[in-house]
Amino acid sequence: MSFTLHGLGVSSGIAIGRAMLMSHATIEVSHLTIAPRMVDKEVARLDAAIAVVRRELEVMKESTSNAPAELGAFIDIHSMFLKDPELVVKPQDLIRERRCNAEWALVQQMEHLVEQFEQFDDPYLRERKFDVVQVVERVIKELTGHVGRTLAKTARGVKEEMLIVVAHDLSPADVIAFKDHRFASFITDVGGSTSHTAIVARSLAIPAVVGLENARALIRDGEQLIVDGRRGVIIVNPDHRVLEEYQFRKNQIELEKSKLKRLKTAKSETIDGVEVKLYANIELPGDVPGALEAGAEGIGLFRTEFLFLDRGDMPDEREQYEAYKKVVKGMGGRPVTIRTFDLGNDKDIHPTVSLGDRVKANPALGRRAIRMSLAEPQMFQTQLRAILRATKYGPIKLLIPMLAHAHEIDQTLAAVEQAKSSLRGEKLVFDEKTEVGGMIEIPAAALAIGLFLRRLDFLSIGTNDLIQYTLAIDRTDEQVANLYDPLHPAVLMLLAHTMASAEKVGIPVSVCGEMAGDPKLTRLLLGMGLRIFSMHPSQILQVKSRVLKADVNELAPTVRRMLRLDEPGKLREALEKLNA
Repeated sequence: MSFTLHGLGVSSGIAIGRAMLMSHATIEVSHLTIAPRMVDKEVARLDAAIAVVRRELEVMKESTSNAPAELGAFIDIHSMFLKDPELVVKPQDLIRERRCNAEWALVQQMEHLVEQFEQFDDPYLRERKFDVVQVVERVIKELTGHVGRTLAKTARGVKEEMLIVVAHDLSPADVIAFKDHRFASFITDVGGSTSHTAIVARSLAIPAVVGLENARALIRDGEQLIVDGRRGVIIVNPDHRVLEEYQFRKNQIELEKSKLKRLKTAKSETIDGVEVKLYANIELPGDVPGALEAGAEGIGLFRTEFLFLDRGDMPDEREQYEAYKKVVKGMGGRPVTIRTFDLGNDKDIHPTVSLGDRVKANPALGRRAIRMSLAEPQMFQTQLRAILRATKYGPIKLLIPMLAHAHEIDQTLAAVEQAKSSLRGEKLVFDEKTEVGGMIEIPAAALAIGLFLRRLDFLSIGTNDLIQYTLAIDRTDEQVANLYDPLHPAVLMLLAHTMASAEKVGIPVSVCGEMAGDPKLTRLLLGMGLRIFSMHPSQILQVKSRVLKADVNELAPTVRRMLRLDEPGKLREALEKLNA
């Protein structure tokens, strides 16, 4: 029987192949009461299981030399959890206090940590709850003596490049087990756009759909599948007509990809000679090779929050400095924009990292990003000093997130000067002329843009949050996801106002949100005056192809007319004509 499933497309493209189901064991343990004399032995049993899993992860880490850099980073996260007192010591306390078995104590603490991670505003951080579950699953299996997850047998004679992995979830260890294989696609029941499955799929340039909820239960091993990574659609047992149509689309996509690769070295400018900068967004130092391979002219956004995810305590200045230096040196003189920690207000970034009592009912509107940095001056100074020291190795721009008030900018500039002064006192080399810019992601900042233009060297528009705050839509809430609209007239007015105001005074402005990487919006943004785009490396060549075919002199007046429209339907019609 043929049927269709819908999920979240996180890595575009089309795959056609046979389902290969990955077995999945839900963590279910019994609550047992043990004798007082057995408590110490139960604690020792837990310690031994954790030690075994730690060694397994160390071996996996060594095997990632030829795997995508993202895999090693996720293994580091898993190793970090296994050193975290919240996951190691707290279960021991439960065993002693309640005289319970190790499995039950570990699962109780896991559920507590998952609840904490679910409170994060940042989707990348929130999805780390799956890493907690996967780590605990490995330890539970060691405690119970169960065999780890395995791949079900597939039909004989099926080539690996035609196999589509179907799983409830995929851990970094799972993907490493596949690194010597060539699979056509990954699809999972859980996960989001920043899950490790999504990130690895994008790094491997294979289609992936996540968040399907029950695909693992509905699909049978060996069934024929079509995976549409752009639309987030899975077609199970397609008929001949549908199969032919998707095979044609797949061939067209592959042909287009082949053509795009030729654009890597092409100069990024429009038909009428307008130069356009195409930068990459990265989250890890290991993302740099991928950015260069895609032809990125620089790093437009380095999200530094990842430093908190690889460890159970605050990274010191030396560790931050080494990470920033690695990125700057890796880019070989190309500009690197480093955003200071965009920490959320909802919970501590990690249970062992204490920044005070910050729990609020609405983290998206609370003390996060620059608000948190200014409230924690010691933490802020540590990061500013590390970033400034890294300017010794190449051009760095300092980007401040979530600005809304003039006094926040003034306090930030004072903190930067304080960091410079301390470095001068220690006779450490840094670039005295390091530029400081601000993220425009709050409507108030866009409307009162003059306050920022008079104080900062450059601006970067974070369209993801700008849309969220303008429309009062939680972009991570699937119940209102249909209302999240980049083409809402209010959003376009804020973008146009920011770009026009910056252009008048000669202040550079970029867009680093998802809009920058959407080829359908490239011509619109060019017509609005945008000249600096920053996006995921995999999107650069597609956007460049649109830039090379654009004529700004023709686009500008058309876009100005478009911006006068206030009916969404008419705006979309106008966009279709603009892209025709």
